[in-house]
Amino acid sequence: MATISVLIPLYNKEQDIAKTIDSLLKQTFVDFEVIIVNDGSTDGSLDVVRTYKDERVTLYDNQNQGVAKTRNFAVSKATAEVVAFLDADDYWHPTHLAVIAKALVAFPSHQWYATAYEKKHTATFTTSMRSPARDREAGWCGVINNYFENSLVDALAWTSAVAMRVSFFETLLGFDHTITNGAGEDTDLWLRAALKAPLVFCNTITAQHNLIGSNRISHTATLRRDYMPLDKYNKDAEKDVFLKKYLDLNRYSFAIQHKLAGDTASFKKYVSGIDIANLNSKQQFLLHQPGWFLEVTKIVKASLEGLGLRLTSFD
Repeated sequence: MATISVLIPLYNKEQDIAKTIDSLLKQTFVDFEVIIVNDGSTDGSLDVVRTYKDERVTLYDNQNQGVAKTRNFAVSKATAEVVAFLDADDYWHPTHLAVIAKALVAFPSHQWYATAYEKKHTATFTTSMRSPARDREAGWCGVINNYFENSLVDALAWTSAVAMRVSFFETLLGFDHTITNGAGEDTDLWLRAALKAPLVFCNTITAQHNLIGSNRISHTATLRRDYMPLDKYNKDAEKDVFLKKYLDLNRYSFAIQHKLAGDTASFKKYVSGIDIANLNSKQQFLLHQPGWFLEVTKIVKASLEGLGLRLTSFD
């Protein structure tokens, strides 16, 4: 039995999946299995995967169910006690699984683990995640007792840099497939995990989040998607000021998305739950701007990234 089961949900990533699999098969830690679940792709993704003959790779070809159900299915097929998630357009540096494996040995009684990551904004512009935990001495790996305090700019847990014990995943009941807004089902699972157990975090960057050509959610799709239910965590937030701030930052993000989509009612609903003191001056300013101004801001942000500058309202 392998030490780690690597899970890859696959949907229409013909142009990306080869680079992702290649980065996985170049890992310095080799005691793993790979479970790829095709979620009803309509392009040539399956043909690309079938060119790989590594005996560690198992491919399942399913009808389209969405990424949450696909990941849950993949976990059900894992033979290892620990699963590591990898999306079909992301990339692992060669030491990713080695860092995870080292953390498993160093912290054997813990339930979930994550490494630092970077974001690829353009072909020539990549930035490191931003968090107080990332700023510790190089190569640090340890227990984060308050996940939310360390996730107010970039979240400590990002899907393609997370590993979790299968027993813990099952206790959490997996990804919530009723959440359909982009990466909302991921954020929701990490939030629930953080409320149950501390995260073991290693601040070495071992994974790359590919933001180039990722599927953009149109304004129409925003109106049709189900967002993660933030209010269900209000009671927990009464006991943790950092969780309250974390929830309010998500409310801010959702509010901006719905203003851009022209959904005034939803915008007001999210804003009503925010303690304005939890937002910085940039965020407070943007909340009061009309949709056209926010559209222009998005264009400016993309232009600056093209010049190698990251613009964000979260710091």
